[in-house]
Amino acid sequence: MKAFKKILRCVGILVLVVVIVFAALLAFLSLTEYKPQDREKVPVQGKSAAEKAELGVPYTAVTWNIGYGALGDNADFFMDGGKMVETATKERVMQNISGIMEAVSVMQPDFVLFQEVDQDSSRSHHINEKEQIAESLSEMSNVFANNFKAAFVPYPVPPIGKVDSGLLTCSSAGIQEAERVQLPIPFAWPIRMANLKRCLLISRIPVADTEKELVLLNLHLEAYDDGEGKIEQTKRLLSILKQEVEKGNYVIAGGDFNQVFSQAQGIYPVLPGLWTPGIIETGEFEEAGFSMLMDASVPTCRSLDRPYKGAEKDAFQYYLIDGFVMSGNISVSSVQTIQEDFTCADHNPVKMEFVLVKE
Repeated sequence: MKAFKKILRCVGILVLVVVIVFAALLAFLSLTEYKPQDREKVPVQGKSAAEKAELGVPYTAVTWNIGYGALGDNADFFMDGGKMVETATKERVMQNISGIMEAVSVMQPDFVLFQEVDQDSSRSHHINEKEQIAESLSEMSNVFANNFKAAFVPYPVPPIGKVDSGLLTCSSAGIQEAERVQLPIPFAWPIRMANLKRCLLISRIPVADTEKELVLLNLHLEAYDDGEGKIEQTKRLLSILKQEVEKGNYVIAGGDFNQVFSQAQGIYPVLPGLWTPGIIETGEFEEAGFSMLMDASVPTCRSLDRPYKGAEKDAFQYYLIDGFVMSGNISVSSVQTIQEDFTCADHNPVKMEFVLVKE
């Protein structure tokens, strides 16, 4: 009987310790939770080669989810059915970022919308990728907004740890001002505390000889929700796009939608058991005068259920989830997904060539 009581006492102490540790973790996450305002100004940094955008001048824009420099062709990821949490060594992260910037240099864009750019994260070995990219594009102005900031992400085992990541927009024309706009958050407490806080990064560039602006919206919409989050965030995006068009502005939204535009649905069918993107029904956007463009000739994203290097490419899962939305006063001459073969990131960049049309 005494031995049984000792066992019960030990179990009770162990349970109490677990409860205390869990409560302490919740308290820590609550105290350190990133709580952005609905709208926040963000500083413009870097140099600019031109003060204003010009009418009738050919421009090139690129959107690229760079997978925080750690999702190259060697990586899989536990959230997508893979096994890895730490997906790259420090040396591999540096190699990936270098490869990404070499590819950007070849494309020679006037505007670049990057997603999943880390500043100080455990998953990318605390490399300041934002700073490295800004230095590489030193002739451009740049703005940054967090959409994932947590002092400690406690899952899985081993845990993800600290994350400081977000959206980075670079522009050869001078960004006059920029703003972070919070999108609806689909996650409730306590999951919300150590999860993404998705946003739009809105950059405003004056257009020469007009009172109008070129408005760039950099985005990375919800991935791992039940679908409602994507829908609500897409509604908020459309609402803001309409507001800017009503002002007479030139408007481009680009990024990782984590959804396929409905006209491209079914091009890359999803295999059973793998992550499935949402679908954006384009009708309401098109009725409001917007064009929605994805290039289906090359997939924009690959699955992270297994490493890409050495895999059978024909049997791999691909996605079409990156692209652009633009207002009717912008003439687009081409949209092209650039085949980087997922060497440095799990997404390919998408390049668009366009002109601001005089109205």
